[in-house]
Amino acid sequence: MSSRYTCLRLARLAARHPCRRGFATVTPGSAPRSSEHIRIVEVGPRDGLQNEKQSISLATKMELIERLARTGLETIEAGSFVAPKWVPQMANSSEILQHILQTPPASKEPITYQFLLPNIKGLDNFMTTYDSFNTSKSAEEAYPTPPGTPPAENTSSQDPNASEISPQQTPKIELSLFTAATESFTQKNTNCSIAESLKRFEPIMSRAKSLALPVRAYISVALGCPYEGPDTDPHRVAELAVSLLEMGADEISVGDTTGMGTAPKTAALLKVLKEAGVETKDLALHFHDTYGMALVNTVVALEHGVRTFDASVSGLGGCPYSPGATGNVATEDLVHLVNSLGASTGVNLEELSKVGEWISGELGRKNDANAGKAVLARLAKGR
Repeated sequence: MSSRYTCLRLARLAARHPCRRGFATVTPGSAPRSSEHIRIVEVGPRDGLQNEKQSISLATKMELIERLARTGLETIEAGSFVAPKWVPQMANSSEILQHILQTPPASKEPITYQFLLPNIKGLDNFMTTYDSFNTSKSAEEAYPTPPGTPPAENTSSQDPNASEISPQQTPKIELSLFTAATESFTQKNTNCSIAESLKRFEPIMSRAKSLALPVRAYISVALGCPYEGPDTDPHRVAELAVSLLEMGADEISVGDTTGMGTAPKTAALLKVLKEAGVETKDLALHFHDTYGMALVNTVVALEHGVRTFDASVSGLGGCPYSPGATGNVATEDLVHLVNSLGASTGVNLEELSKVGEWISGELGRKNDANAGKAVLARLAKGR
């Protein structure tokens, strides 16, 4: 076992038996510096759409992904291999994976696409599509294109940003797993205990590592649970994070699924995570804006050194197993916040705002991105 995970194992003991001290103080200089990069994981196509009641066509989902890919985003959560009877909106995730592998959306840089797996059955379904693509790719490589064959037509000139957008960028694929910080939510969401959910992850982790596929692990209800109340134990969150890292997770996304998080609670959680040995480079935060606190909590996290955040275009989202929880923090608002602090996301806010307005219209719902609406109003006034 590496020295890092030996330290994590010791840190987990500390998380179980913590020293009771006050809130964490922000380390001077830990706020984002000018031009520092903040990574955004766009969860709209999966977490954003999963709670929509109306049926959304595969074409609309793929167009959303393709539009997002042209904005400069580097990571997009594209689908979930969950049983359709539980989350019907994700029923065509295998087709989405197949499309991304066979015809990668045009983008400035290669994009990482994430797919959520609830259990070994989800892994099997994922592997059916993934293996089929790799098999056909190997067959194509065995019969190379004859010399003198003209190259395929580059259709990127049809895009207004054609000089910046490159077609056929090889996509990177990551797997995502999810558990929760309370027993009640885990039972409602996955019909098992926390311990059982971790056991389910073992074959998925093992298979992913054999294929060199990175794994992201979500911890839901880290700042409040709809069934057990607003005071989720941060030491339980830390213990789970350490366990998942020990199992082989490459990144932990800690979620405020209910939007109950506040600035003091966010600071306290980050302090406990740090004491447990979880490094900020292994950490992402996933805020919902139910009570309008998502951006406030984001600033707190930035001051504590976190540099990866989940967000959803136009504020799409909500959790089917979290009554009352509204959408994720809007990606447009998060990009605007980061820009205002002098840091960078690499995302074109104007183009992203257009995507947010488009998908809101497609779904027949209001656009919940304040910054996006302001940008579009400014653009309209300028014409």
